[in-house]
Formats: sequence, structure tokens, C-alpha cells
Amino acid sequence: MSEIEIETPRGPAHVRITEPDGPAFSTLALGHGAGGGVDAPDLKAVHDAAVAAGVRVVLVTQPYRVAGRRAPAPAGQLDEAWSVVIEGVRGNEPLIVGGRSSGARVACRTAVALGAVGVLALAFPLHPPGKPDKSRAGELPAELPALVLNGDRDAFGVPAATANVEVIVRPGATHDLRKDVRGTAALAVEWLRKHGWAA
Repeated sequence: MSEIEIETPRGPAHVRITEPDGPAFSTLALGHGAGGGVDAPDLKAVHDAAVAAGVRVVLVTQPYRVAGRRAPAPAGQLDEAWSVVIEGVRGNEPLIVGGRSSGARVACRTAVALGAVGVLALAFPLHPPGKPDKSRAGELPAELPALVLNGDRDAFGVPAATANVEVIVRPGATHDLRKDVRGTAALAVEWLRKHGWAA
């Protein structure tokens, strides 16, 4: 595992890159939730399972978190910093972008522009708690394959599946997806394998 800092227009981002034992089938870039970090249990489980399946995994800590702030930067700034980081670390293998909660939203909004082949969204926050009328379903990619893994007790809601967006609901899990993180990670890797992006 290597750790680097990448300068963005919004300040330095922290990047952790883990290479698989053999040649990488793909690169999976993951971002964190609004007030959390890349060591969240679900991100850690997906990281470990994906690396074991031949995937190069890039964990990105946004500049506002590197600076010690908990409140997230505006969406445009998150997208800008994320895009600079991804362009700086991408390889020649297929790129899948993703993350949990806020990080999933950033990945969805930037996937097409970054040339990603797919999106992995953990705990996609469909709407603010108690405000189902403020749907963010429009951020989910319409033209790329995406996998959404959400808990059935998520106060932020669960998006509906579409032609390209597969949704798997994790029983008993809340927004943090802490319940059965290994099972969640196994589903993510199974989806990567289905598309030829993992061993």
C-alpha cells in the first residue's frame, strides 16, 4: 500500500493505493461519506475483498477532511477535487468509481466525465432523512452499469433499480452498512466479476 497527497484546487487530498498481487483487472476508486473517512467498515471490507480479487483500489480522502473539517464542501468543490485526484491516479485498466453516501454521489456525478466503466455506490443517500420529496435519483448514472448497496433501514432511503442501475437491499442494515460488511463486500466483488473487472 502506498500513500500520497495530490494537490487539488481545493487543497491537498490524501490518497491510499493498494495494488493486487498480480496484474490489476481494474482500478476501483472509492470516496468516503460526508463526516467520515476511508476506514469506514463497509469501505474497508470492499477494499480488502476487491484487492484479493485482483483489483487495484484507490481510497480518496477529500481536502476538507484532510484539513480537519467535518462539514463537507459544496458539491461542485467535491466533484472538482475528486476529478483531479482520479485523473492523477488512473491507470490503463478499466476504471470503476464509487464510495459511500456522499462519496457515492460524487462518483455518480463525475463517472461519465472521467471515462469510468461503472459505479459502485454504498449507502447511496436517495434523499435527506424525512424528506423523500428531495430525491437525488437523478444523480445515478443512466448510461453506465452501477451497483447500489443500501440497507433496508436506511433513513436516507433506497433508490429504485433502473435499466443500468442494479440495487441490492441489505436486510437489517442502516445507513452505515455495518451489518454484515463481509456479505456486502462479497456482493460488490461478485458484481465486479460479472463485468470482467475482477478475478
